[in-house]
Amino acid sequence: MKRYFIHLAYNGANYCGWQIQPQSPSVQAELERCLSLKLGQAVSVTGCGRTDTGVHARSYYAHFDYEGEIMDCQDLAYRLNMFLPSDIVIYRIWEVAPELHARFDALARTYHYYITPTKNPFHQNDSYYYYGSLDVPLMQQAADLLKEYTDFTSFSKLHTQVKTNNCKIMEARWFEQDGLLVFRIKADRFLRNMVRAIVGTLLEVGKGRMSLEEFRGVIERKDRCSAGESVPAHALFLEEVDYPETAK
Repeated sequence: MKRYFIHLAYNGANYCGWQIQPQSPSVQAELERCLSLKLGQAVSVTGCGRTDTGVHARSYYAHFDYEGEIMDCQDLAYRLNMFLPSDIVIYRIWEVAPELHARFDALARTYHYYITPTKNPFHQNDSYYYYGSLDVPLMQQAADLLKEYTDFTSFSKLHTQVKTNNCKIMEARWFEQDGLLVFRIKADRFLRNMVRAIVGTLLEVGKGRMSLEEFRGVIERKDRCSAGESVPAHALFLEEVDYPETAK
């Protein structure tokens, strides 16, 4: 049995997210279907993490085990791309050590959330249109507070089946890129709905509706009801996943 890693990307607009869900299209289901057909045996694919419905991934990793040897991984990637829907692309497939795991060996994940300050028909499907002034420096001060904490229950979807709500945030910053306001956040792991809830709450700070101390209080209360509303999923992208050198 050999293990292979896959580097891929997808537009999440037509999917319930990465993970297979009953009666709903998922990226995982599409990839497993195509791999099983091309390799001639049932193939299960393990992803580096879940993405919510409508969330995109510019860089996503998964692994699968295969009873046999793939002689030409580049050719397999090419054939899969011919067969997969147009909103999923395979960049690379390569053999790794059998103990490497796409989810558990990931060191960090980075998300970007894109906000457009003007109505733009060319960004309506990949950014959140927010009309109004925002105090971005104050939003950055609030984002800096995130790195002082590890328990992010206040920004997690309720009733999720996880053992802990602790995450280590390594980076949280706002910047401008090509006329868009971008929030970049990097952590060892993320809770369901976490990034969208954080951005929604930071926007409350930027609108002047929440002070820095109130934002700190939201984190410390560990109560989802005290945080702001989640922003729409279509503007959220998984941008990067970091692995040890042994996985590359």
